[in-house]
Amino acid sequence: MHQPSQPDLLGAHVSSQGGVQMAPLRGRMIGATTIQVFTKTPSQWREPDISMEACEAFRKEYERHKMSSIVAHDSYLINLASPDRTLSARSEAAFKGELRRCVAFGIPYLVSHPGNYMDRKAAGLKRNAAAYTRCLRAVPGSPVVLLETTAGCGTALGCTFEELALLRAAIGDDVRHRVAFCADTCHLYSAGYDLRNDYDGVWRVWEETLGLNKLLCLHLNDSKTKFASQVDRHELIGEGSLGPEPFRRIMTDPRLAHVIKIIETPKGDDWRKTDRRMLRRLRRYARGSTVPR
Repeated sequence: MHQPSQPDLLGAHVSSQGGVQMAPLRGRMIGATTIQVFTKTPSQWREPDISMEACEAFRKEYERHKMSSIVAHDSYLINLASPDRTLSARSEAAFKGELRRCVAFGIPYLVSHPGNYMDRKAAGLKRNAAAYTRCLRAVPGSPVVLLETTAGCGTALGCTFEELALLRAAIGDDVRHRVAFCADTCHLYSAGYDLRNDYDGVWRVWEETLGLNKLLCLHLNDSKTKFASQVDRHELIGEGSLGPEPFRRIMTDPRLAHVIKIIETPKGDDWRKTDRRMLRRLRRYARGSTVPR
């Protein structure tokens, strides 16, 4: 798929209501140059039938609205670390479906939450890695799975850089090149990575543990909860416990210039107005402006 030159890689998660082909227009309406989408209803197991016509329509809309890149996000129901055999099998089938839709639509990246281990962490990591390996082997192609950092709630895997490193290392050698990372600023802060007071220290540890070259997507979200809360509650950019400074640093950090940046902040009563305002705010940070609009 053609990748036009763009001034940034900044956008939002946008609705796929009416079909994934509707998403690029919604991205353009808010001034996004990249978008994140669900390729199916995330709260249902039902797998949609994807026609060639739908794929062609999406590709045409993607080109027409000049998106620089796009990422998909997998279903909230999937748990590839579950010890329950029924849920595990259902999750693997669903994740293979996510990968197949990425291939069909030409979407290069699929963001995935590491699973919930439910019993023992080491066993959960092993199951999670094995499931990712089987799914990637079953669906050959170019989509790269981006393991997302988590906030640390309950038995969720992936709240530490070390866990993410162990998970990726345990994925099969033949498909590991198709696995990289997505970092969520709210999740990082809630998990105990202090982007507010130790910005450089957080990214230094990331580089040492995971490598900044494998950070391909950032979810830019402020947090409604305090530092190290282990609670995942997104807030508008610069209006939560993180505040504006970490986002100013991210938007001007040359080490992160290559990284797709997606907001998943609250939409309010008017998603277009709210998302446009957040993207304008981030672009002002990138220009060095301190005007809080």
